[in-house]
Amino acid sequence: MSDPPPRPDPDALLRRVNQEEARLRRGKLRVFFGFAPGVGKTYRMLQVARDLVSDHDVDLVLGIVETHRRMDTAAMTLGLELLPRRKVMHRGRELEELDLDRALARKPRLILVDELAHTNAPGSRHPKRWQDVEELLDAGIDVFSTMNVQHVESLNDVVAQITRVNVRETVPDRILDAADSIELVDIAPEELLTRLEEGKVYLPEEARRAATHFFRRGNLLALRELALRRTAQHVDDDVREYREEHGVSATWPAGERILVAIGPSPSSARLVGAAARMAGGLRCPWAAAYVETPGTGTLPAERARLEAHLQRAESLGATIVRLPGTRVAEALLGWAQRHNVTRLIIGKPTHSRLRDRLRGSLLDEVVRGSHDIDVSVIGGEDPARPDEAGVAMPTATLAPRPRPSLLPYAATIALVGLTLGLAMVLRAALGLPDLEMLFLLVVLATAVRFGRGPALTAAALGVACYDFFFVPPELTFDVSDKRYFLTFAMMFGVGFVASELTARIKRQEREAIGREERTAILYAMARDLATADTPAEIAEVAARHATNALVGRAVVLGLDETGTLGILADSPRSGVPLDPKDLGVARWCVEHGVLAGLGTDTLPGSLGLATPLRVGGATQGALLLFPADREPLRMEQRAFVEAFGRQVAVALERAHLAGLAHSAALRARAEEMRSSLLSAVSHDLRTPLASITGAATSLRDDTNLPKETRDELVQSICVEAVRLERLVTNLLDMTRLDSGALSLARDWIPLEEIVGSALTRLEERLGDRPVTIDLPADLPLLYVDPVLYEQLFLNLFENAAKYTPRGASLTIRASLEGDDVVVDVMDGGPGLPPGAEERVFEKFYRGPHAGVAGVGLGLPICRGIAEAHGGTLRARNLPEGGAAFRVRIPRAGDPPSLASSEAVMP
Repeated sequence: MSDPPPRPDPDALLRRVNQEEARLRRGKLRVFFGFAPGVGKTYRMLQVARDLVSDHDVDLVLGIVETHRRMDTAAMTLGLELLPRRKVMHRGRELEELDLDRALARKPRLILVDELAHTNAPGSRHPKRWQDVEELLDAGIDVFSTMNVQHVESLNDVVAQITRVNVRETVPDRILDAADSIELVDIAPEELLTRLEEGKVYLPEEARRAATHFFRRGNLLALRELALRRTAQHVDDDVREYREEHGVSATWPAGERILVAIGPSPSSARLVGAAARMAGGLRCPWAAAYVETPGTGTLPAERARLEAHLQRAESLGATIVRLPGTRVAEALLGWAQRHNVTRLIIGKPTHSRLRDRLRGSLLDEVVRGSHDIDVSVIGGEDPARPDEAGVAMPTATLAPRPRPSLLPYAATIALVGLTLGLAMVLRAALGLPDLEMLFLLVVLATAVRFGRGPALTAAALGVACYDFFFVPPELTFDVSDKRYFLTFAMMFGVGFVASELTARIKRQEREAIGREERTAILYAMARDLATADTPAEIAEVAARHATNALVGRAVVLGLDETGTLGILADSPRSGVPLDPKDLGVARWCVEHGVLAGLGTDTLPGSLGLATPLRVGGATQGALLLFPADREPLRMEQRAFVEAFGRQVAVALERAHLAGLAHSAALRARAEEMRSSLLSAVSHDLRTPLASITGAATSLRDDTNLPKETRDELVQSICVEAVRLERLVTNLLDMTRLDSGALSLARDWIPLEEIVGSALTRLEERLGDRPVTIDLPADLPLLYVDPVLYEQLFLNLFENAAKYTPRGASLTIRASLEGDDVVVDVMDGGPGLPPGAEERVFEKFYRGPHAGVAGVGLGLPICRGIAEAHGGTLRARNLPEGGAAFRVRIPRAGDPPSLASSEAVMP
C-alpha cells in the first residue's frame, strides 16, 4: 500500500492565494531583453503588439516608442494608437517624455513603454521610467517594455569591467525578477556588427565610434552570454515557482544543479573540491549543505573544521546552506527536491558496518530516498595530505581546542563524597534502593551543572561507592546478588544519557542565545541609525555597536569625493593609528566588494577583518574589525558581520541621498528665489524707469510745455528716482545681510531722533494718515548704528503706510521691558494673513492684498538689521484689526559720559 501524499502546508497555501490575488489585480509586465543596442528589441515588441491587435483586438496604446530614426521600426507604429507625449523644457531644449497621467486616464489594456532604464527629464513625477511602469502595473495596465543586459543593476559592474564603459542608467533586479515574462531578442554578434556598418543602429559617425569601443566582437560575445544566463535564471525561477504551485516533488533535469553534503569530517575537504570541479565542468550552480542535528559538531575542533570546509566552499562559489533537522538524509533530500537539485554528492562511509546496523546508514537512506536525483559517492582522504589540486587543508583557520579545566571534576568528586556521607547517615532510615536514587540524583545534577565529562565521572564514582559501601558483601567490590549488575548498568547508563542530552541542550542554548544577541544588536543598531543623520554620526553608531558585539576594536572607513579612504569613526577611541597593512586590507575590500583580512583567503595574515559597506552597486566604505582574541570569525559570525555591514551601508546611502535631496532642495529654492527676484525686480525697476523716461522724453521733445506741466514732470522724475534709489538700496542691503558683509558703526543716539528722521523722509508717502507717537521721555540712549536703524524704521513705517487706508492712523509706541527697549509699530490695515506671522519675513514674500507694490525685501531687511544688533523683530495681528511689528533693542549699558560723571560724583 503506497503512502498517502503529504498534506499541503496551510500557511503556504494562504500565501500562494494572496500572491495570486495580488497578481490578478496587478498588470502584467513583458520585457523584451537584448544584449546590446540594435538587436531588434523595439521592432520585436511592435511586431508582437501588432499581432495582438489584429488577432485578438487588444486595446493597445503606444505610450512611448523610440524608433531612433530607423525607417523599418517607424513603419511598425503605423495604424497603432499613439499617446501624445509630455513636453518638458530643460536647459533650453524641449524634451519628450511619457505622459503618465494621460496614460492612467486612458487606461488601455496594454501600453508599450520603450527603454525601461531611461532617466526622465527633471520635473517628472518619477526620476526613472521603470517607476512609471510600476505605477502603470499597479493600476492594472499590462506593459510591454525593452532593456539591455548592461542596464541590469547587479550586472552593471560586470559589464563595465568587460566593456570599459560605465552605464549609469540601471534597472533594479527586482523589476526584472517580477516580470511575468522575458523574451530574449537575440542575433549573432556578426550580424549585429553588419547592421552597425550599414547604419541601421547608429548614424555613420556614431557607428564608427561605437565599433571601436562598445561594439567589439569580444564584448558582444560576453554580453550575449550574460543575457542568456540572466534569461535562463528567470526561466529557472519560473520553473521553481511552477513546481511549488503544483506540488511537484519529482526532479526535472532541465538544468544541472549540484548539492554536496559536508560535515566536520576531514574527508569533506575533498567533497568540496570535487563538487566545485563538477560544477565548473557542467557550468551550473552548486550548494554546500550542512545538517545541524542535535548531536553533531559539539567538539571545538569539529566546529572549527566545519567552518573551514564552509569557508572553502564559499570561496569556490558555493551557496552555503545550514539545515536544521533530526535526520540528515531527510533534511538533505527535502532541500534538494524543493530546489530541483539534479545531483547530490555525499562521502563514502569510513566507519564500521556495525555502526550502520545500530544507527542506520546515511548513504543507504539517501540513495533509497533520492528517486530522480543522481547520487555521487566520493571517497575522502587524509587532510594532512594535499588534495588533488595541490592545496593543503586550510588548518590556519582552525581554532585551538581549549584546555579542559580540572575544577568541575574536583567539584564532582567532592559532591559524590558529600552524597556518600549523607547516605551513610540515612542508611538506617532508608532502604538500599533509596540510597541508589541519591547517587542517581548527583549524576543528574552534575550533568546539568558541569556537562558530559564530570557527569560520567559522577556516574562511575557513584556506582563504585554504592557497590563498595552498601551492596553486600560490604567494603568490597564483590557482588553476591547478580541482579545488582543491572542496577550498576542503569546508574551508569542514566548518567551517560543525561550528560549527552544536557550537552546538546546547552549547545543549542548557547546557539540560541548567540542568535538572540546578534538579533538584538542589529535591532539596537537599526534603532540608533534611524536617528543618525550625518555619515559621521552613522559611523559612530556602527563602530560602537560593532565593538560591543565583538569585544574588540572597530573602525569605520568612508570614501570622500576623491575616492580616498579615510577614518569616519574609531571605537574604542584609543588614538592608535591604523597600520598601513590594515589600511591596505580595507582598500582591497572596498575595491573588490568582498571580505578580506583575518580568516579569509585574501591577506589572512592581517589582524583585522574588513567587510565592505556596499548597497546595490555602490560601495560606501569598509568596516574594519579587530577581535580581542585575535581569532578568525566563525561562519555564522561572518554572516552576521556582513548583515551588519549591509545595515550600515544602507544608512550611509540614506544619508548620502538625504544630502543630495537637501542640496537639490536648496538649488530649487535658490532657483525659485532667483526667479522671484527677477520677476519682482524687473517689474519694480521698470515702473520708475518708465516714468522717468516718459517725463524726461516729454521735457526733451516739447520745449513749449507750460511751466506747471514742466514742474509736474520734474517732480515726477524726482519722486520716481527716489523710489528707484530705495529699491536699489534694499537689494544692496539684502545682499550684504546674506553675505555677512554687514558692518555696524554703533553710536549712542536717542530713539526719538531715529524715529523722527524716518518719519520726515516719509512725510509725503504718509499723506493724510495721522501718526500717533508715544515715546516716553525717560527712555535710555540706544547704542546702535543710526543709519541702519533709520533704514529699519523707514521700512517699517513705509510698510505700515502701504497697508493703512487713507484716514486711518498709525501708532508708534515705545517702552522699557527689563534691559530692552521695545518699539511697537501698529497700522490700521487689514492685518496679516492667517499663519503669515513668520512668512512676512521671508525674502520676496508679498501679501495678497491688491494694490500693494513692492519686491518683498523690506521686512527681511528689517529683521536682519535687528538681529545684527542682537535684537528681534516679530509680527502679530491686533484684536481690533491691523498688524503690529515689535522691535526689541537690547541695551548696551550707559553712555560713557554718564558712566564717567556718575563715577566722579561724591
